[in-house]
Amino acid sequence: MDEIDDVFVARLMTSDIHTVTPDTLVEDAAAVLLDNDISSALVVDDDGALVGILTTTDFVDIVAKSQPKAETTVERYMTRDPITAGAQDSVSAVASLMVEHGFHHVPVVDGDTPIGIITTSDFAAYVSSPETLSP
Repeated sequence: MDEIDDVFVARLMTSDIHTVTPDTLVEDAAAVLLDNDISSALVVDDDGALVGILTTTDFVDIVAKSQPKAETTVERYMTRDPITAGAQDSVSAVASLMVEHGFHHVPVVDGDTPIGIITTSDFAAYVSSPETLSP
């Protein structure tokens, strides 16, 4: 499968990203995920720079550690300074990184600005696609 080395993150990533800020209430962040049927939101500062990521897995921690409907912000539970990828990175390198660290989501950035996200679902869709077999 040497041809996967020639495939870039830009081809598989989702560019329709959803963001929250560190001071967003977790209840509101949960609504963003549920309303958009997504499994992560990128956390950005006031300038739009990526500062973290909040995933559905984090909500297990939120439920376990906080009172329901508590005025808790995203900042408390987000993963800070997440490992990122660039649009021109090889998907095989990013896949290896995800396996190595057990990640399911990797934000795609241009500098500090998020431009997309690549997830395990994107890889599954790529592998199952008939066009994968053609050069």
